[in-house]
Amino acid sequence: MEQAIRTRTAYTARPITSSSGRFVRLGTASMLSQPDGPFINFARLNLSKYASKPNISKHLFEYAYYHDNDIRQALDIAAQATQSCHFEDWWWKFQLGKCYYRFGMYRDAEKQFKSAIKQQDMIDSYLWMGKVYIGLDQPLAALDMYKQGLEKFPGEIFLMTHIARIYEGLNDLDVAVKYYREVLSHEAIDVEAIACIAAHHFYSDQPEVALRYYRRLLQMGVCNSELYNNLGLCCFYSQQHDMAVMCFERALSLATDETLPDVWYNIAHLALGIGDKSFAIQCLRLALVANNDHAESYNNLGVIEGTKGNIDQAKAFFVAASNLAQHLFEPHFNQALLAEKRPWGSSPTCPPLNPALVLCSLV
Repeated sequence: MEQAIRTRTAYTARPITSSSGRFVRLGTASMLSQPDGPFINFARLNLSKYASKPNISKHLFEYAYYHDNDIRQALDIAAQATQSCHFEDWWWKFQLGKCYYRFGMYRDAEKQFKSAIKQQDMIDSYLWMGKVYIGLDQPLAALDMYKQGLEKFPGEIFLMTHIARIYEGLNDLDVAVKYYREVLSHEAIDVEAIACIAAHHFYSDQPEVALRYYRRLLQMGVCNSELYNNLGLCCFYSQQHDMAVMCFERALSLATDETLPDVWYNIAHLALGIGDKSFAIQCLRLALVANNDHAESYNNLGVIEGTKGNIDQAKAFFVAASNLAQHLFEPHFNQALLAEKRPWGSSPTCPPLNPALVLCSLV
């Protein structure tokens, strides 16, 4: 290596060592990476000098924003670059809005995004404006912004997907499915749209239709625990019990720490469906071993104990489930049934209780 470095080239009389040293001296010391230090040391940079150079400032901003995650430094670069270009570059206004959004300054971000849209209509600007309004808890304003973007960019799947997500969050599932279907009409391999339409059909008591969508995801190459879990549920409620068992076995083999409680919980549903309460209790307890805060498992354990006549123990499980997940209506409903059907001094009879059901999300 030393001999190759000392070798003179045919283009110059200087050896390679002297020419490389000359190039090093031309660069600034702050831009040189140290063996144990950062690639770029922003503390030693003259940002006002580099912000006025468009071919360098944009790369510096992206390095600070995406690599170092130093939003304050990125904001400083974007502010000085915006001043150097006399506020005429929409790209820098868009980056300023992103920095303000990361700091939680939603109104300042809104001003920057609106100014960027006035100069240049871009899809990303409409998407980030929608995120700002969602951060301000204004979903209707976000919908208006996304629809304005669709007027400028018809058929844009990202805008339609965000509209569908907002409608889904507003519990308007019919309109959400309409937009997801429109997404599939433009891009037939969109995993999120297929999975959401399948979940909608499953909860609409159409497991056979949902099974077709999940099989499509399987044909596309999606292979994870959530998909096999949902396939198992669809097969079970479509009376395909042999396929349901195989899908749940596959889901267990692919499960992670996050999905394992839901898989065991849904296997317990299969056990309840075939009348094996002892196996269902084992599955629910395994779900609680994987996640001690799994409220649905507590609720279903209470249902099983209630059918056995253990009213006090069932009530304890319902109370635990309602404390862990107050958004679930099943534990409260079951507690109300116990309170109504078992007044003081009556016999310990249990009413038909309401179990919960969990369908894993693929997105």
